[in-house]
Amino acid sequence: MIKSLYFRVVLTYMIAVIVGLVSTYFLSLYLLDSVGDRYANKLQADLVEDGKSIQEIYRLNGVNRADEIMKTSSYSDQYEIRLYDQEGKLMIRDGREPADLYIISDQIVRSVLNGEEYKGIDVSPTELIIGFPYVQSGNKYALFVQVSESTVESFAQILIVSALLINLFFGIVVIIIGARYLVKPLRGMRAAAERMAKGEFDIELKWGKRKDELGQLAQSFNYMASQMKQLESMRQDFVSNVSHEIQSPLTSISGFSKALQESNLSDEERSRYLSIIQNESERLSRLSDNLLKLASLDSKRHPFEPRIYDLDEQLRKAVVSLEPQWSAKSIEWRLNLPKTKIVADEDQMNQVWNNVIGNSIKFTPAGGQIGIGILKHVDLIEIVITDNGIGIPPEEHAKVFERFYKSDQSHNKKHSGSGLGLAIVKKIVTRHRGAIELKNNPNGGTIAVVRLPNRI
Repeated sequence: MIKSLYFRVVLTYMIAVIVGLVSTYFLSLYLLDSVGDRYANKLQADLVEDGKSIQEIYRLNGVNRADEIMKTSSYSDQYEIRLYDQEGKLMIRDGREPADLYIISDQIVRSVLNGEEYKGIDVSPTELIIGFPYVQSGNKYALFVQVSESTVESFAQILIVSALLINLFFGIVVIIIGARYLVKPLRGMRAAAERMAKGEFDIELKWGKRKDELGQLAQSFNYMASQMKQLESMRQDFVSNVSHEIQSPLTSISGFSKALQESNLSDEERSRYLSIIQNESERLSRLSDNLLKLASLDSKRHPFEPRIYDLDEQLRKAVVSLEPQWSAKSIEWRLNLPKTKIVADEDQMNQVWNNVIGNSIKFTPAGGQIGIGILKHVDLIEIVITDNGIGIPPEEHAKVFERFYKSDQSHNKKHSGSGLGLAIVKKIVTRHRGAIELKNNPNGGTIAVVRLPNRI
């Protein structure tokens, strides 16, 4: 099952959110259990200590003066103050609206007026309250000090901000890890591309087994690298082969040219040397011509002008044009060429027949036989060329269509060639959406089968 990159990105963000929420939940519980308890204990201790200080302010300064002092002190921001007279009536209230106040029963107020301290500290932080009695000028008062709601809210805000920061931290960590997992292959591909730009093609990315778009991209990259490596190897082989093919005739031409400068040569030797120089020059010319043809065919800008013409007549003309070669060997021909129309580029197909038939003539011994036949099918035309020559080993049937490949090196001295002819043939046949195949002749020799589409 292929997991898309989109799925992985969404999954990464979902994991980041889930990890952030879960971690926030448990850490918030920890903060409430540990930090919250410590904060509540501190509030209780501060409430008792500050409550006694506020009691002294009211006892020593009187109600009105103490009220003025409290409004300018820091206590007014931390605590809510309520003062009851000896009749149990509320005299001073500094802080929240009445609806928000912790309800103090008349019984509690009366007990404080009677001299008892009240401590309501085993409740929630927003309801922490303490009551102190005091007497001034013979009048009894009950002073209640309660923790301000703003004090508790500030702590709650700290908890909320802490939880959000924890959530953000764990989310960022998960996203960074996920992004690294997603980006690492891209960085590797960039580095590999830079290596390829420098001519290094022995590269294989290790992410090819991933079941997502990055895995597919890595597989394509590995395939491209292997193809580039193969292409570079072919280029080097091509340069080496071309250099060898050019150097061989040039060496002969140079050597025999120097020999011609000798004054003691007979006319017969001089004529033979000139003949060799001419043959090697023609060989160079053919090599150059074949290289240009291959380059043109490879560029896909080579002219391609298919038209309807008589295939049987073209094959007959090809045999006639090669008469000097086969008549010198007294080769017997067997032609089975029924009237056949075909749609193809006539000039290019002439090159095919000249190369294939020329090879049959070259490798068929004197007095041998060559046959050419046409087999017509509904959507296919087969041209079969048979000879009883020296043949080609089965393992070399596919290789002979490679550039500069020469079958059976022992025969090359006798039957010289550039090794480009059949490469050109395959290129042209493939361009016509056809195929060419070599087989062994049961009677000895080779059978070449060219298959072309029947478009008529």
